[in-house]
Amino acid sequence: MPSAAERTRTLVQSTCSAVVLIPGLDGARPDQLTPRARVVGHDGEVFLLFPADSPAVRAATHAQDDELSAVLEITDVAPVSVPHRIRGRAWVSGWLTCVPGLAEPGSMMLRLEVGEACVDDLWGAESVEPEEFAQASVDPLVTHEADLLQHLHSAHGEQVQELCGLLGDRADRAGANRQRAVPLALDRFGLRVRFVGEPCFDARFDFPEPVRDVTELRRAMHTLFGAASH
Repeated sequence: MPSAAERTRTLVQSTCSAVVLIPGLDGARPDQLTPRARVVGHDGEVFLLFPADSPAVRAATHAQDDELSAVLEITDVAPVSVPHRIRGRAWVSGWLTCVPGLAEPGSMMLRLEVGEACVDDLWGAESVEPEEFAQASVDPLVTHEADLLQHLHSAHGEQVQELCGLLGDRADRAGANRQRAVPLALDRFGLRVRFVGEPCFDARFDFPEPVRDVTELRRAMHTLFGAASH
């Protein structure tokens, strides 16, 4: 399974919605505190692009030599329609400073030096040390995951449904055969499916080995669907 640091780093570098929470800016609208872009630097710092007139930029500018604490909050929502659609959240807290000269006119780059991080997602809730965050790798499917899940849901719904056959006795106990199977999450280690009914439950289907790209993913999914059909 992916480590907490890998999951946090993947969320930070995904297209999930994000907002920067800064003490004293409670009156700012969420859209004013949403970075236009975000990227992780070589040392694990998070660079956030904002309009130059953003409240976040003003706060970082006025702080100058003082440390301005901030929290980057990321919310991960499933790209397919499913009950309990929020898959997880991550929080990266630290100190915010302006980085002049890195952004185009009308914008300002802010640097978040990471002090601590934590994630609460489908795997569980865990904390992450700054060094772990800096060294963590990003899941190779992160930029494709939304499209892949939507494709699985729309074009391969019957095959996803057949995966309940791999659950054995658990499928009978949970009534999976009578429930609708929805692909919920995908990473290099496997596929997570939510069986929608009373009650809902999730099942994880691991690949024989971690995949490194979409080509290897296709082979892994072919193997998984083949096992289910037999």
